Amino acid sequence: MRIMLKSKIHRARVTHANIEYEGSISIDKKLMEAADILPFEQVHVLNINNGARFETYAIEAEADSGEIGIQGAAARLAGAGDKVIILTYRQVEEAEVHKHHPTRVYVDEKNVITEVKSAVGTLPLWEK
Repeated sequence: MRIMLKSKIHRARVTHANIEYEGSISIDKKLMEAADILPFEQVHVLNINNGARFETYAIEAEADSGEIGIQGAAARLAGAGDKVIILTYRQVEEAEVHKHHPTRVYVDEKNVITEVKSAVGTLPLWEK
C-alpha cells in the first residue's frame, strides 16, 4: 500500500479565521464536492503565505459562498486573505498505483472553480 494524493484545492483564499470555534476548516460545499472531500474527512492545509502546515477536518460551508474558514487553534496558523492548498490522501494498492490520478481543483481570488483536472499532464508522473 502507498499513501497517495487523492485531491487538492489549489490556492484557495482564506475568508475568515475564528480561534474561538472548536476546530476544523469550513469549505464551500461546491469545492468539497469537486475535490471529493466529505464532511469530517481529514485534510492537510498548507499555508502559502507563511509555510505553516496543519491537519484538521473539513466541514461544509454554504454552496457558492466561496468560504474557506480556519477554525480553532489552526486560526493561529492562517488568517483572512492567506492563500492555502487543501489536500486529501488515500491508500492505494501497489498494483493500482499506476492507475491512480488525483483530482486537482483550481480556484480564482473568490474561491470560484476555474478548472478541475484528474490527470497529471498526458502521462502519469512515473511514466515520464
